[in-house]
Amino acid sequence: MNELVSELQRLDRDDAIRCIVLGGSERAFAAGADIGELARSSAIELYFARRVERWDAIRNLWTPLVAAVSGYCLGGGCELALSCDLIVASESARFGQPETSLGIIPGAGGTQRLTRAVGKAVAMDVILSGRLLGADEALAAGLVARVVAQEAWLEEAKRVARDIASKGPVATRLAKEAVDRAYESTLQLGLEYERRALYLAFASEDAKEGLTAFTEKRKPYFKGR
Repeated sequence: MNELVSELQRLDRDDAIRCIVLGGSERAFAAGADIGELARSSAIELYFARRVERWDAIRNLWTPLVAAVSGYCLGGGCELALSCDLIVASESARFGQPETSLGIIPGAGGTQRLTRAVGKAVAMDVILSGRLLGADEALAAGLVARVVAQEAWLEEAKRVARDIASKGPVATRLAKEAVDRAYESTLQLGLEYERRALYLAFASEDAKEGLTAFTEKRKPYFKGR
């Protein structure tokens, strides 16, 4: 996780990169923590290690982040996918938070982000019973954005990322932050943030280029300024 956060932050600082895809293997996106390591750790060791703060660091990236999920996406791995901006899932994807079967609970955002994504009833079922959500269930519940054939999971995520990267980078980042405000705050606060973000986007060179390109019937050339 330290290496992952470090690499994502490096990519996030590169202005030439306008979207990032985070994927695992066809068999598993990520299956969670090392249970043996957890069993040997004390509560104080876990507290001082600040492990769960790495998920917060990923959530705070400026560049849009697409999770490409195939196979198992469990525990901390599910929380990792939840920390991304959207999830593209293979039809083989299985999402779950099985921590209560080990006598613990999700601790990297699972009880909070999963509930906001799918609602209380489904989150209670997944977290308390250990039930896994299949790809279609996850789509219907609002956890994932798209479900595709197993052989296309990574390529579809890359295609979505290319679509995102082709848009105005200033506007994309401001829109990402505005959607997060809707996810995390009241309607009125979200609307106030959205209006300020709109004016900021409108003041950018990209906005002038995008509007001018539309009137001139040509493709815009965005510079991220």
